[in-house]
Amino acid sequence: MKKKILAGATASVMASIMLAGTAMAAEYKVGIIQFVDDASLNQIETAIEARLDARSEEGEDKFIYEGYVYNGQADPTTLNQIASQLLADGVDVIVPIATPAAQIVQAATEDNEIPVVFSAVSDPVGAGLADNMEAPGANITGTSDALNTNAILDLMLIANPDIKTVGLLYSQSEDASKQPIADAKAYLEEKGIDYVEKTGTNNTEVTQAVDALIAAGVEAVFTPTDNTVMTAELGIYEKFIDANIPHYGGADSFALNGAFCGYGVDYVNLGTATADMVVEVLQGADPATTPIQTFDNGIVTVNTETAEAIGLDYSGFAANCSAVIETITAEEFE
Repeated sequence: MKKKILAGATASVMASIMLAGTAMAAEYKVGIIQFVDDASLNQIETAIEARLDARSEEGEDKFIYEGYVYNGQADPTTLNQIASQLLADGVDVIVPIATPAAQIVQAATEDNEIPVVFSAVSDPVGAGLADNMEAPGANITGTSDALNTNAILDLMLIANPDIKTVGLLYSQSEDASKQPIADAKAYLEEKGIDYVEKTGTNNTEVTQAVDALIAAGVEAVFTPTDNTVMTAELGIYEKFIDANIPHYGGADSFALNGAFCGYGVDYVNLGTATADMVVEVLQGADPATTPIQTFDNGIVTVNTETAEAIGLDYSGFAANCSAVIETITAEEFE
């Protein structure tokens, strides 16, 4: 009889432990807002989701994003509506992808202090999202794809040491482009190279800006991590090819969509790291004191079809970057 009682007591204790374990597990709702549909941002979103799935399988906590993933299509009104919807849905964290989305989410969560973990914000401090990179200082932290502008312009001079005039193509509406363009101007002025500056806020304006740069006789064009130009790339790259002008962009997706060269971070790695930060914040880390992560952006992606079409040698790139990846023109990464 004593053995039976002991066995029953043991079973009761085990059941209590199992119930306690179940009670300790949590299910978190993760809202994801992508600024616009382009190859790099799509890579990030896919990587975030894959990593959240993996973390759900690895531990007791579950990270649910299905039903809470939206694309703002670069429209501020839509992005604000999405942010309001996620707040109404009671998500536990919001993950905005790209600077404009992060700025809108920051404003929407200012009063309720819902944690925000952004991804692919090129200049978090300059965009007003963080006090500094080590301690953002509010309910927000995340990952940055800050661009080494001098490094990509170095590549431009390796390919053409005698270049005289460079075009700067970007959108004035994107804060992420401001510092890289300022850096590019300083670099070119120091080298004694002239530059022509053209901007656009939509595909039509970007196309007109490209035509103006070609008419101005520029010998190469630089674009930072600018989503507005990125979404227009498939419509403009042939213009540059026909004019024999290499286009250097601040992300690998530029090269994928037809530009001669893309330079920047590994966006799959960045998305994975963003998801890990989401988990850390949901499990207790304070965004205000969680450092913003940056990544090695020495990866060069060259479009071999474009390089052949304009007859440009990129063999010297390998000695000045961490990796050279070759691609051909496509809409999305496989």
